[in-house]
Amino acid sequence: MNNIKLIRFKDYAKGKRVAVIGIGISNRPLIKWLNAIGMDIVACDKLSEDDPAITAVKEEFNSENIKVRWSLGEGYLDPLKNEKFSFVFKTPKMRVETPELQEAVRKGAVLTSEMELFIDLCPATVFGITGSDGKTTTTTLVSEILKHAGYKVWLGGNIGTPLLDKVDEMTEEDMVVLELSSFQLLNMKQSVDVAIVTNVTPNHLDFHKDYDEYISSKTNIFKYQSASGKVVLNGKCDITFDMRKIAGGRISYFALNREDTIRAGEDALNHRIYTKDGRIFYENDGKITDIMAEDDIFIPGKHNVENFLAAIGAVHGFVSTEDIVAVAKEFTGVAHRIEFIRELDGVKFYNSSIDTSPNRTINTMNALEGRGMHGVLIAGGADKKCNYEGLGDAILKVCDRIILYGSNADLVEDIIAKEANGREYNLIKLPSKDGDVYEFESTRQAVVDSYINAINKARELARPGDIIIMSNVGTSYDHFRHFEHRGDMFKKLVNEL
Repeated sequence: MNNIKLIRFKDYAKGKRVAVIGIGISNRPLIKWLNAIGMDIVACDKLSEDDPAITAVKEEFNSENIKVRWSLGEGYLDPLKNEKFSFVFKTPKMRVETPELQEAVRKGAVLTSEMELFIDLCPATVFGITGSDGKTTTTTLVSEILKHAGYKVWLGGNIGTPLLDKVDEMTEEDMVVLELSSFQLLNMKQSVDVAIVTNVTPNHLDFHKDYDEYISSKTNIFKYQSASGKVVLNGKCDITFDMRKIAGGRISYFALNREDTIRAGEDALNHRIYTKDGRIFYENDGKITDIMAEDDIFIPGKHNVENFLAAIGAVHGFVSTEDIVAVAKEFTGVAHRIEFIRELDGVKFYNSSIDTSPNRTINTMNALEGRGMHGVLIAGGADKKCNYEGLGDAILKVCDRIILYGSNADLVEDIIAKEANGREYNLIKLPSKDGDVYEFESTRQAVVDSYINAINKARELARPGDIIIMSNVGTSYDHFRHFEHRGDMFKKLVNEL
């Protein structure tokens, strides 16, 4: 069946002038797609003309005959002031209040993003997952369960690949699964068909005006749903539970305890997923379905049980119980999440670079404590103005030897000291410079040397039977492009020992 909405968009957009802000991972395929439509493209980026990343993109575009006008470096947004555009695609981390964007809108431009347009034009059923923690694992679980049920699944958003340039290949029978951040959702006026909000805790307050804006951005994932839409909310989290008040479609609640899924009353229209006596149940209209045992879930930790509960709430009605159980038993986890690297001299090394906030590290420590593991922590990254309460206690239950490196090292050191409560520990803080960036050839070796130093210190402190885990408590942006980049380098260095 033809995608009428897509056909109409292409017909309208042909020949129109468009500005694309930020030539990042998702916007490069976007530019190629817009070029194929026949749009007049201006590519704007704050990187300078001679930046290696820009040089590589230019060579790529030239080799594929992609026609683009460039506006780079200082004043890269000037075309928005001096020209008139039909569309402006902004990078997710650019605020709409930016004067140049507002000027473009005043002149008649439609301000949008690659993700917003994709959701609008996509013919498939779209699942979207957001939250402060658990997004990537839950997104992957939803994708894997749908695949096991036989659907053609497209995975995108923060994981997978950009999808707008694939929308021509999608059908109504396909399934799309997206991990969506608060950056992508802020100001978005399109909602997905089936939404999950895993939880909300203070996060990314270095970008958002305040906590209320951060919370509000999350609600856009379901705020514009029709009555046929569905949102799966964490019943235990007060903030996500309150989101029910603005849901336009069906609501499912998940929580480890049934009591947390019925706070809104015994409304039969609201489905609930919970655990009891070591088993997982799905309940609706008074009917209770026994899905599986918690122990069927291969990946450890109560937070991963919660991730499965959320995924079950989303895929229920699309798949069989057998599909859910099969994935639970087979799924070994996502890279960079308590990822086993190797064992050396009786010490096991783990990479948990995904731990970009204190709450993520707390979950990791709780999972390790549940396994009876102990050892050495390597931590440090960029702070997002998060709440660190409880972090020190969680760390010291697992790691009494701590190596800190990164711009948030002082914050981690302070909370450990505050919550030690007489427990002894050995903490080593390594020097680091914010200007040292792995991306730059001139400072790459400094970053590598710092991590080698951290790993060597950890090996000196570790004993046979211990673990060494990197769980950063912060983002990678002090030294790296993203957490995967940081985790990959750490794994490489460990495997070279």
